[in-house]
Amino acid sequence: MKKEFRVVTDGTVQITISDERWYSRQGTNAVTGLPEIQFVPSVTWIAGYYPKGIGFYKWLADKGWDESQAIKVAAGDKGSRVHRAIVDLLNGQTIPMEAKYAGSDEGEQELSLEEYDCLRSFVDWWTACQPETLAHELTVFNEEFNYAGTLDWVGMLRKPPKGLSTGPWLLDWKTSKDVWPEHEIQVSGYAHSDWVRSNVAAPVLPMLHQIHLGILQVGYRRNKAGWKLTEVEDQFPLFLAARQIWEKECAGVSVSRRDYPLAISLSPP
Repeated sequence: MKKEFRVVTDGTVQITISDERWYSRQGTNAVTGLPEIQFVPSVTWIAGYYPKGIGFYKWLADKGWDESQAIKVAAGDKGSRVHRAIVDLLNGQTIPMEAKYAGSDEGEQELSLEEYDCLRSFVDWWTACQPETLAHELTVFNEEFNYAGTLDWVGMLRKPPKGLSTGPWLLDWKTSKDVWPEHEIQVSGYAHSDWVRSNVAAPVLPMLHQIHLGILQVGYRRNKAGWKLTEVEDQFPLFLAARQIWEKECAGVSVSRRDYPLAISLSPP
């Protein structure tokens, strides 16, 4: 049973249960004025309701349900381990080859060679583009549309790849071979969070009015660099459409607050 409770900021907890992901925080009841724990859905959970397209369903039919789920879990574990290692790199840590990280639903495992290559390519990107970090691994909320998420990175690029702007940029790290529409609406959700709109526009960067959205693919096998930065368009209207689908499909769904024992057994007579 997949379950994860992770404190992401003071007073805010990320809750992952099965295919659900919520953010909880202390709030105030609008009617009574009393303090209460409030839950909002995550950007990634909402983005998952965007239509996958005919290509996905052909792939699903070819692989079958069991194999496709196994591939999905393996890819998710790889992405989680690489993501957590990148966070440590950004926090100034050195990652040895034998470092161990947890996947999305398992204990810690030593990084595979493929995962370690992803970290090497991230370092190469960092050296080439010389980014200046404003924030990373930051949990953000949108109060108007009632969602939350944790963005990977936002800042400036001193030396962006040819044809791309110097910034500001909001980036999401991916280990996938392709950039999918779901990725685009995911970063669009982050870009329209209250924190980004308040801190990455005029108050901090008065000469700049547009934030660029990008997907950084690490461990990329289709070029010599080993990484690829793709600028994507702001697809916030599509994110809101996905949120409407999520709201329809998940009507009445809430975080279970029942108490469960940590283990179950037949008591001796």
